[in-house]
This record gives sequence, C-alpha cells and structure tokens, in this order.
Amino acid sequence: MNDLTEGPVSGHVIRMAVPIAIGMVFQTLYYLVDLYFVGRLGEAALAGLGTAGNLQFLVMALTQVLGVGTMALIAHASGRKDRDDANLIFNQSLGLAAVCAAFTLVGGYAAVGGYMRLLGADAATRAAGTTYLHWFLPGLGLQFALISMGAALRGTGIVRPTIAVQVFTVVLNAVLSPIMIAGWGTGRPLGVMGAGLSTSVSVAVGVALMALYFHRLERYVALDRSQLRPRAEVWSRILKVGLPPGGEFALLFVYMGVIYWAIRDFGAAAQAGFGIGNRVMQAFFLPAMAIAFATAPVAGQNMGAGLPDRVRATFRWSALTLSAVMVGLTLICRWRPELFIGAFTDDPEVIRMGSEFIAIVSLNFIASGIVFTCSGMFQALGNTVPSLAASASRLLTFGVPAAWLTTVPWFELHHLWYTSVLSVTLQAGVAWWLLSGEMRRRLAGLAPAGQP
Repeated sequence: MNDLTEGPVSGHVIRMAVPIAIGMVFQTLYYLVDLYFVGRLGEAALAGLGTAGNLQFLVMALTQVLGVGTMALIAHASGRKDRDDANLIFNQSLGLAAVCAAFTLVGGYAAVGGYMRLLGADAATRAAGTTYLHWFLPGLGLQFALISMGAALRGTGIVRPTIAVQVFTVVLNAVLSPIMIAGWGTGRPLGVMGAGLSTSVSVAVGVALMALYFHRLERYVALDRSQLRPRAEVWSRILKVGLPPGGEFALLFVYMGVIYWAIRDFGAAAQAGFGIGNRVMQAFFLPAMAIAFATAPVAGQNMGAGLPDRVRATFRWSALTLSAVMVGLTLICRWRPELFIGAFTDDPEVIRMGSEFIAIVSLNFIASGIVFTCSGMFQALGNTVPSLAASASRLLTFGVPAAWLTTVPWFELHHLWYTSVLSVTLQAGVAWWLLSGEMRRRLAGLAPAGQP
C-alpha cells in the first residue's frame, strides 16, 4: 500500500495520474485500432461499430458501480490503516463482479437485436453492429474482474500493475486486429466480427494476468475464498457509493442514444462521423480523466485519515491543473479537426461531419474538466449522489431540446452540437455548486483518525 496522507498532494496526484493516463491511452487504443481497420470496410461498418459501441456505456455504468464503490471504500480503509476491512471489501467486490458479468452476458445477447433496430441508420449498419456486439460482449463481461482488481489496487495507491496489464492487452489487440479484421497473414478477413473477437480475446488474457499478479505478488489485499460468500451489508456499502456513478454512465448511454436517434435520418455518414469524432474526443479527455481518477484515492485516503486541509488542497490543485490542460486541448481541436477524422476514413462526407462535431463540442472541454474534478471529489467524500444529480441535469437540458429539434424543418447537426455545449456548461455549474456544499458539510469538524 502507498500512504497518500503525507507529502505534497500534488506529487501524489501526478505520480498516480501519469501511469493512469498511460493506461487510459492504451485502453483507448483498443477502440482506435478497431476503428482504423473497420474504417476500411466502409461507412456502414463504421456506423455500425459506433452505434453498437454506445452499448458499452451501459456496461460501463455497471463497472462504475463496482469500481468506484470498491476504490472509495478501500481508500478510506487504507487511510484508517484498517487492512481487514480493505481485504473484505476486495473479496466481496470480486463476488459482485461475477454477478455483474453474468447479467451483462444474458441481458446483452437478449437486447442486441432490438437495440440495433432502434438506432441503426439502415439495414447494413444494423447488421454490422449486431455482428460486432455478438463477439464483443464476452470482453465486456470479463471487464468486471479487471475493474474489481484494478479498483482495489488504486484504493491502496498502487496503479502500475494495472497499467502494465492494460498496455500488454492493448498491444495484443493491436496484433490481433489486422489479423482478424483484415485477414493479414491468414487471407480470411472476419470484418466487424474480428473487431469484437480480438478485443474479447485480449481482455481474457488481461484477466488472467491480473489474477496471476494477485496470486503471486499482492499482499495488502488478497483473494480469500472464505470472504467470497455474499454479505449483504458489504454489498450495500459498495452499492451506496457506486450506484450514483453507475447511474451517471447509464445517463451517458441514454444521452448518446438520443444523439444516434436524433441524427439517424441524416444517414450512415452522420452516424459514422459522430462515432469517430466521439472516440477522438474521448482520447483527448484522457489527461483530464487521469487527473480526476488520481484525485479520488488521494483525497479519499486523506478523508479516511481525517485531514480536511489536505482534502481541500487536493481539490484546488486538481481543478486548476485540469482547467489548464483542457484549455490546451480545446485549442488543438479547434485548429485542424479534419486531421483527426481523416486518420480513420477517407470518406469526405464522414470527415466533414466528424470535423464539425469536434470543432464545436471542443468548446465544452473546460466545463468537462470541472465535471471530472467534481466527480472525483464526490467519490473521495463517499457521497456520489450529487454527482448523479448534476449528470441528470445535463440529460434534461440536452434531451428535451434535442427531441424538439428533430421536429423542426430547419434542424441541422450543428444545432445539436451547440445544444450539447450549453448542457455541459450548465452541468459543470451544478456540479461545482453541489460539491461546495458537500465539502462544507463533510469536512466540518473532521478529526484525524484515532482522535475524537
């Protein structure tokens, strides 16, 4: 375990954020590598991959429930130097991961057909998305074990083993993708089926490597079969902290679904352009998300140790640093957005629509940085309900105008993107206001662990 309750909080955040950022970059490469090779199959395949990939946000909602709840509770236990509680939480998290994986596989295969019929722009898009999901779902189910083990390590201040495994699995996926998607070396291209299969195989290898690490090297938290039997009170603790962040990703799934539904009449090129642009935008968010992910365990351990000044210092440093990073990213995206879209397709209409999306939506990067910071702090404080409330406000301020726009004859895609910018700005204001109140309540009278 790494003690995050002493020394400069900025140093702890940076030390954890750098490897987290590296891991997230490689994690994003999963999708960018697939996107690159699928892009050679045409706009219908691209649109199908993007539309199907949105279902991942629903699965990520469940992984957030598990990951955030596990990380926050283990960080608090580590701050209190309560190893027994940390170990119990870890083992209960593994049991919960198995349940979530089963739910994902059963529910996913049952819902694939109806989901693609609702959002696919045409028959070819729907067929491509359905095929991709059939082979991608096993990888999504296996994600829960990775999330549980990675969250436990992050709560104790350790991130390098998780990053090493992520890097290896992404490299493996990069090797498998051209073989399976394009048929390099085999002469038997599998197309979008290969994209899903290569990811699932890579994740399976990653789970095996993480399990090997815990079996041979990890000592602070470890697998204990006697603690795997479900305990309602521990699951309740994990879910209490984790459900609101999971709800945020569920809302994001709905938000993205609204976009795909609203633009489906613009054709497969519009859905493909948005799909690529959204993936590129997520890649640009990685530095900010890494800082927010590192903020949560640093502030969380200091919260558990009863050190309010260090909690406040963590928030101030993270908010300022994230804002500076997002200013730079906004300028990059406003410069030549077509370069980023053109890396994945040579279709001029897809490039045009994707570039317009990036150029406009990059205006909300600073507001997004504030949202990320506040989300990490809510996790550290152990109350994530306000973060869910802020996300719900975004769905309201975007979903209602988006539905109305589809009914007017002058509706163009840029109207939707500017509506998104406004909704994220309002969400950032709500999140900041709610966090200010939560910090006043939680940190007032907080005493160091072991003192009355």
